[in-house]
Amino acid sequence: MQRTRHALAGIASALALLSAAGAAHADTWPSKPIQMIVPQAPGGTNDIVARLVAADLSQRLGQQVVVENRPGAGGNIGTQAAARAKPDGYTLLMTISSSQAINPSLYRSVPFDPVKDFEPIAPVASVPNVLVVNPAFQAKTLPELIGMAKAKPGEYRYASAGNGTLNHLLGEMLNSMAGIQLEHVPYKGVAPALNDVLGNQVPMAFASLPSVLAHIKAGKVRALGVSSAKRSPFAPDIPAIGETVPGYSGDLWVALFAVKGTPKEVTEKLSQTMQSALADKGLRDKLAAQGAEVMSGSPQQLAALLKADIDKWAKIVKSSGAQVD
Repeated sequence: MQRTRHALAGIASALALLSAAGAAHADTWPSKPIQMIVPQAPGGTNDIVARLVAADLSQRLGQQVVVENRPGAGGNIGTQAAARAKPDGYTLLMTISSSQAINPSLYRSVPFDPVKDFEPIAPVASVPNVLVVNPAFQAKTLPELIGMAKAKPGEYRYASAGNGTLNHLLGEMLNSMAGIQLEHVPYKGVAPALNDVLGNQVPMAFASLPSVLAHIKAGKVRALGVSSAKRSPFAPDIPAIGETVPGYSGDLWVALFAVKGTPKEVTEKLSQTMQSALADKGLRDKLAAQGAEVMSGSPQQLAALLKADIDKWAKIVKSSGAQVD
């Protein structure tokens, strides 16, 4: 009995030490710069939102939050790098729904588990994609484009940010739901895709509203429709694709995750800091200026959103027949 009491006392002491260590970690974290991995190329929605959030968090946390772009394989390369990072709170993942919720069903093999490898911190923003065309392109409206595409199947091409991205899948959805055949041209990021649309090397592209809004306002591209179920409050003059193709809808969300196993005290501090940041009018206005609507919520709400979207997009991918090796 005495040995048992000693053993129990030892366990209690160890647990107390671990608890104290965790609290101390939270008190001292962050004591050095934080890396925020963005698994997409510079210039896209995730990059734009991540840099605004990183600048705000840097001030609130008292340590620099450094954005590191690791594009490739539709976001799989950067996401895998984040999943394998040390779970100490110094590596974060700012990602988008296409990488976290669509890739698992779109790719034959995904080098990470979107749920088991990450700790949800907070949903950040929601943005629609926009189908834009070079101003020299004949179609002035989406119905005109659909009519042209039906008359000449496979004749017209659309650019995306790469195989497996939401931009790609939105095109496949349009092909399926409108009964047309636009040919997909993948790029390594939205910026090079838009450059070729601007240069008229490819006539059209699906791009997130934040990444293309300035080009639309400047008249460098013409918007045919947004991918959300209804018109965006940031661009109310652009019709929703669903107005022409009933039932068409596909929003993109941006969210912050930590590596699985990151101390609870750190993830809680991160979540609370994000809630404060997203409630701040200064950051909200900056995001709104880029066409991004704030989606503040709890880690539990982000986890539920991720699960729902994994299920939703799995059905869409299967029905569209889209798949990436």
